[in-house]
Amino acid sequence: MTVIEVPVPSLDSEELSWSPVNPDMLSRREVQRQTGIYRAALVPEIAGWEVHLPAEMHADVDDATGALARVDGFAAGKLGAGDRIGSPMPAILLRTESASSSQIEQLTTSALQLALAAIDETTKANATTVLGNVHAMETAIGVSGEISLQSILDMHRALLKSDRMMASEAGRFREQQVWIGPGRSGPLLADFVPPAHRRIPSAMEDLVEFIAREDLPVLAQAAVAHAQFETIHPFADGNGRTGRALVHAILKEKGLVTTSVIPISAGLLTDIGAYFAALGAFRSGDAGPIIAQFTRAARFASHAGRQLMDELLTVLQEMKQALAGVRRDSASWTLLPTLIAQPVVNLSFVAAALGTSQVTALRAIDTLVDRGILIEETGRRRNRVWRQPGVLSVLDDFADSARRSGR
Repeated sequence: MTVIEVPVPSLDSEELSWSPVNPDMLSRREVQRQTGIYRAALVPEIAGWEVHLPAEMHADVDDATGALARVDGFAAGKLGAGDRIGSPMPAILLRTESASSSQIEQLTTSALQLALAAIDETTKANATTVLGNVHAMETAIGVSGEISLQSILDMHRALLKSDRMMASEAGRFREQQVWIGPGRSGPLLADFVPPAHRRIPSAMEDLVEFIAREDLPVLAQAAVAHAQFETIHPFADGNGRTGRALVHAILKEKGLVTTSVIPISAGLLTDIGAYFAALGAFRSGDAGPIIAQFTRAARFASHAGRQLMDELLTVLQEMKQALAGVRRDSASWTLLPTLIAQPVVNLSFVAAALGTSQVTALRAIDTLVDRGILIEETGRRRNRVWRQPGVLSVLDDFADSARRSGR
């Protein structure tokens, strides 16, 4: 892929001193190796950046933008906002994007485990962590009005508030130096050192001002905002996932999409190396690669997202056929679309989703089990859980496809 250069202000740096926080945990030689002067990034302001997208890139961005808008409309029309017990297609797209964004950070879980986490039926750490990303995405697209520092903090809080290790950092800017690679070796040996924490508020205010601009192609604006956010690295943890949630907040706030979180991270996941290289190029003064990566990812997401919805609609049709002969106004029929968005259920969830008693909910579940639509998962007599295997299979196949494309 030919990448067109788009000049953007490049980083400067400042010298700061560092010594290990817990020197007693290290050998004397390691303490000496990690102690000294390092260079932390000084992030340039971009709120007033004069953007000049070449015509070829502008056309490519426009094409990808149109594709996103079309698949968003399709999602809204297929079991979208008009469904009486929820919006299954937009909901499952959001969950798929959250899982893909987490995979970029090497946080993987199955569709089954993520669905179990959504009804508080799993203790798997990765599943509950990915569920936090679902909550961050929900917060991102729920932003009303212009994106602000507070709305970005709210996304981060939703991401980490249930994380036992990082809950104390949720929803607040970091107050310590962080670095990217290698491991715990300190900023002297890092691949990239984001700005000192005292510089975060002003850098983030500039970013919010950039996001508020109305003179840029939205997809390109979201890509650049994401790269600037990752360069600032404002949080102690969760920067990548929050930064990708921010992309969707921008797309929604600017009106590019209205109801859906199209799985752009699944597109980024197909070439993680190119995505990370594009972030590096941005720090070196070229926004072209990151705009190109998001354009490519948007095209992939539009195609793959539409295919995912088509396959889920096929599963839904098969469920309807299996339920032939049951009254159309029954609770069992009403529950079917919900199984697209939440393919693992327990009795409490079904009763709440249907707005009925647990007796009526259990009767609906029993009918779906009898017709082969639901399968009981636990083998228990009490506190049972049921799964819809067709939906889970489609979701796992989607995730596997994105991972295979990235190999």
